[in-house]
Order: sequence, then structure tokens, then C-alpha cells
Amino acid sequence: ERRGEKTAEAEPATKTGEADSTDTKEARESLDVEYDDIDPNSSGSDAAYGDYRPNDWASAPSGRSFDGEDQEFGANLKKEISLADHLTEQLHLATREPMELFIGAYIIDMIDEAGYLREDLPTVAERLGAELADVEKTHAMITAFDPSGVGARDLKECLKLQLIDANRYDPSMQAFVENIELLAKGDLKGLVKATNSDEEDVRDMIAEVRGLTPKPGYAYGGGVVQAIAPDVFVTKSQDGGWKVELNSETLPRILVNQRYYAEISSVNGADEKDKSYIAEQFASANWLAKSLHQRAQTILKVASEIVRQQDAFLAYGVKHLRPLNLKVVADAIEMHESTISRVTSNKYIATPRGLFELKYFFTASIASSSGGEAHSAEAVRHRIRELIEVETKDTVLSDDKIVEILRAEGVDIARRTVAKYRETLNIPSSVQRRRAMLQTAI
Repeated sequence: ERRGEKTAEAEPATKTGEADSTDTKEARESLDVEYDDIDPNSSGSDAAYGDYRPNDWASAPSGRSFDGEDQEFGANLKKEISLADHLTEQLHLATREPMELFIGAYIIDMIDEAGYLREDLPTVAERLGAELADVEKTHAMITAFDPSGVGARDLKECLKLQLIDANRYDPSMQAFVENIELLAKGDLKGLVKATNSDEEDVRDMIAEVRGLTPKPGYAYGGGVVQAIAPDVFVTKSQDGGWKVELNSETLPRILVNQRYYAEISSVNGADEKDKSYIAEQFASANWLAKSLHQRAQTILKVASEIVRQQDAFLAYGVKHLRPLNLKVVADAIEMHESTISRVTSNKYIATPRGLFELKYFFTASIASSSGGEAHSAEAVRHRIRELIEVETKDTVLSDDKIVEILRAEGVDIARRTVAKYRETLNIPSSVQRRRAMLQTAI
């Protein structure tokens, strides 16, 4: 059994996109907008929690502030809708397909506060174990979301998306955007030639582009990003397994010093009431330290078991996500299901495939018709979509036929379950699909 360690060695690095060329930067400046408002690349001895020792007391800073003023400031930030929340809401309105939701959530996580995607699509596909075509399709869907221009990978794409939304991306404007670096050089004649337009039209295009938003993401939350700090890190170990570690920065920490307690409780002439009070507080502090330590170890045990159960997902991607429920984990680590449910709520795990809530790994199961290992509900939904996507007008599959195919592949599933999954994927009935294909053929 793989054993986790108590502290994280390092924060996972955040990938950023490559810097724009000098010409592109100069072009932005020549749009008569502040450069910092355009360039998406611009910026702006504690003991470890697990080292609980009753004989060594010292206070350690908690990961959270209990200062009233700080709390009020944080509460005000949370009232603002973030860009990620706004995009996630649109994602769930746009699709119910599990693969698109999975990929879309990761892409949204990689969009910075300015609204730019900070990871190239092939890397996203590799990280998630997904097909590049699926990643490209999901990215295209997100770039159609509000605010206009979100999800772009550079300034040119951001301007292009906004112009398309405004129905102004004609061939001349396309040539203007593709040659925007000429603007930085003051090469008006070059732009006239590149766009096949006269000087007056080029000046109109300059004015129009100046009215666009180079950082569309800043319309949400004032540019404030509330990053989620993972509670657990998972990394590949040298022996080919997985190393599971707690993030010490997210854990409240407390140490109790037996020696200091002995000193103040043995002061000559001390009142018995004072001694009793000190003893009570010492016992309370000891209890709190032990409770926090036990809670952290429970989180670590649960996370380690989830990693063991979902090893194939971590290695190969979402298609290999296994069905898993609270009881399986509870039985494996000899704890109650309610404890597992409690410690996985609002707890996040950073993996080589992205950041996930621990509850994400609990998925429904579909029995195997051959008596073998059960199938994840998400994997079954994905297979149903695959079967329907390759239909022709002569081979439209009814729900009954899909049941036959899935059972032949070892999935024991009822017709009503196929119908339910198909509806959650926003896929019409076989009659409607056949009618639509015939109309298209005509």
C-alpha cells in the first residue's frame, strides 16, 4: 500500500503562455491604450503540522486570519462574481456531455484573470488524456462565451473573437488584425496595402479596434482571482507509484509546550484557581492539537485510498475513471461512510491531470454483463455518445440497439438508463435524429 507523507515539498508550477513579440507589444501601445491594460502577460520557523509533540510548545501561524478587518475584506471579495464562476455557469448551460464538462472545467481553470488561456491545447489534451479534437471543440465552445474575447491565446485572437461577435470580421479587418504589428511601426501605407483598403478605411479600422477590450476578463471580480489551494498533492514517485502528501500551508497548526506549562504551574504562591485554570487550558490545547493531527491523518488516508482506487485515471485519463462510492473507501480504511463524506467536502487534490475536488472521484457504477469489473457511469455516457456520433441515415441506433451493443461490450444496462443518459447528453431520440439526417440529405 502506498503511504503518503505529511508535508508538501513544493507548490505546483503554474504554466504561462509565451510572451508576445516586440512588434505586437508596440502595436498594442499604438492603439492608444495603456500597455498594462492590454498585455495579458503583465503582472503585478514554523513547525510542520504533523510534528505534534506535547513536550515542545510554540505557537504557529494558521493559514487563515481571524482579524476582523481582514475577514470583512475577504467577505466583500466573495460577493463579486469571478470570471471562472461566470464561465462555469455558461459551460453547464452549454453542455451536459461529461467529457466536455471535464475538459471545459480544466480549460476554465487555465484562463487567467485577464481572460487569456495560458496553456496550449495539445498540452491540455496530454494532461487530461483526452483527444486533441475534443479539446479543440470544447475550447471553441468556451470562446463563444461571455465576455467576448475570453479564452483567446493572444491579443490577435482576442480581437478576432470580439470582431466576429460584432459581425465585423470581414476580409479587410481580418488582414488588419493579422498585420497589427505594422501599426506599431507607424506603417500606415503597409496597412493600406495589407488590407487592400484606402487610408480612410484603415483609420476607421484603427478607431474600431481601439474600442475593443484587450483584457475581457477584468470585467469580472475587478481582476481579483480567488485561487483554490489544494489540501493534498499527488505526484509520481520514483518507484512508478504515486506519492500523496498533505499541503501544510492549508492546515491550522498548533504545538503545546510541556516545559512552559510546568514552569508557570509551579510558581510559588500561585492561587489554586489560577493553577486549575491553567491546567484546564493546557488540557484543552492538547486535545485540540491531537484532534487537528488526527483530522489531517484522516484526510491523508482517504486521499491515499482514492488515489489507489483511481490509479488508471491518473495514468491514462478520464476514460479510465473507475466507479467508486463512499462505502468502498470507508471499508478499505475502516472508517464510517459519514466520516469519508465529511472529510472530502470542499477538499481539493492537485494531480498531474489537474486540480479536483475529492468528491469528483466518487462516480456511479454500471454492472458488467460478464460478471467482471463494473463500469463508470461517465465512461458509459461517453461510449453512448461515441456510438451516436458515427451514425449515418441508414444506421441510426435506437435505444434498444444501443443496449444490445453495450451488453455485447460487457455493460449490463437497461433501456431506460440509456434513454436517461442520452437525454442528459442533449441527444434527440432515434426518430428525431433520422428525420434530421433525411432533411439534411434533401
